[in-house]
Amino acid sequence: MNRLKIHFLGASGTVTGSKFLFQSSGISLMVDCGLFQGRKELREMNRKDLPVKAREINLILLTHGHLDHTGYLPRLVSQGFEGKIMGTGPTLAIAEIILRDTAKIQEEEAERANKEGYSKHQPALPLYDLKDVENTLQLFEPKIQNEWHPLFSEIQVRFRPVGHIIGATFIELEIQGKTFVLSGDIGRTSDLLLEPPQQPRWADYIFVESTYGDRLHPEEDVDELLIRHSKKTIQNRGTLIIPSFAVERFQSLMYRLWLLYDKGSLPNIPIFIDSPMGVNVLSVFERFPGWHNLTPEIIRSMRDRMKVVGSYRETWETIDDPRPKIVIAGSGMLTGGRVLTYLKQLIGLPTTTILLVGFMAEGTRGRRLLEGEKQLKIFGKYCELEAEVVHVQSMSAHADQQEILQWLGGVKNIPEDTFLIHGETAGLEGLKTEIRKKFGWQVHIPELNEVRELFW
Repeated sequence: MNRLKIHFLGASGTVTGSKFLFQSSGISLMVDCGLFQGRKELREMNRKDLPVKAREINLILLTHGHLDHTGYLPRLVSQGFEGKIMGTGPTLAIAEIILRDTAKIQEEEAERANKEGYSKHQPALPLYDLKDVENTLQLFEPKIQNEWHPLFSEIQVRFRPVGHIIGATFIELEIQGKTFVLSGDIGRTSDLLLEPPQQPRWADYIFVESTYGDRLHPEEDVDELLIRHSKKTIQNRGTLIIPSFAVERFQSLMYRLWLLYDKGSLPNIPIFIDSPMGVNVLSVFERFPGWHNLTPEIIRSMRDRMKVVGSYRETWETIDDPRPKIVIAGSGMLTGGRVLTYLKQLIGLPTTTILLVGFMAEGTRGRRLLEGEKQLKIFGKYCELEAEVVHVQSMSAHADQQEILQWLGGVKNIPEDTFLIHGETAGLEGLKTEIRKKFGWQVHIPELNEVRELFW
């Protein structure tokens, strides 16, 4: 009899911190190794050791490079993990950029907290540093998509494109004759930059994300919104701030604005790109041309049209620039990054517009703005909100309920169990209802740190 233990160590009952540990016949392998974000009680879990010893994990497989799927890797390495970390080439390239940036931000925030005394920890310490990241990068091993890769006896893996961001895949994991499908984050069926997600054909057990499991993306004319708020910003002589994730969203916004300008639809307003990580990710697009729809000529033209802000000094020069302007800066949910410097200085001005794009997790500043809060705590101080807040949901890189169901429709058999992950309560319950109604499958919503044992 074969026996398998599955540990739901993250993205279970919540959207962030994806970590799923499979243990069978003395082998322990993990799919994704992400940081918790959002609510304070979740973030504090990043400081806690996992309920399994890091050195006993043999291998880590990554669906894609986002922080909530890769950000715990240096922490795990510092605890003793020494195995390989596998993903597609673009995924590992994105992960490298994100991990370096995250370590640098953590080091800077710890230094600022110690200098200004606003942390309850004395001294404030980063979760990990750049040395931990360098040690992690030594373990990276890129794998080709759509090919089976043997891992251990009777265990093999295949990475298949799933849209969402460059390099992202869902994972097909064969363990002793059973096929486990882990969706990662499923992308949109229609995307400016990426091809539609491939679909699984067989799954004995399937793990599917539920970020938008209870809703459909609204029909929005994103181009019209960008044009309207750009013109309004010019009339008000203000600033249009677009907080953005550095991966995919950033490049998608650049491309969309460039297209509008190239067609003559967007007024000639200065556009500042203030995300060193976002610019680095654009170089990944240049390195991996087969993974997206941008040509080298378009990428060069996008760079020429927009002003890339390099140093922190240039960030302040951009803030002080009296011209009406668009600023795209990280991070997307306002959890950190240079966008906070812009907000601290400009959020109190009625001439400022904050354009939030996509999903905002519970506990993030972005979510609090959407819920109507009139103050944001930035760098230890409360800032009053006078700026206009606008939310664009249809640019999300996550599939909505209909697109998730369409993706699942590729499965030709009836899975023995379907695990709903990477969602908040409404998304999880909404998708559970629809899967049962449409497919009649057994569906389970695991709790954080739940352990499921399978026998066959």
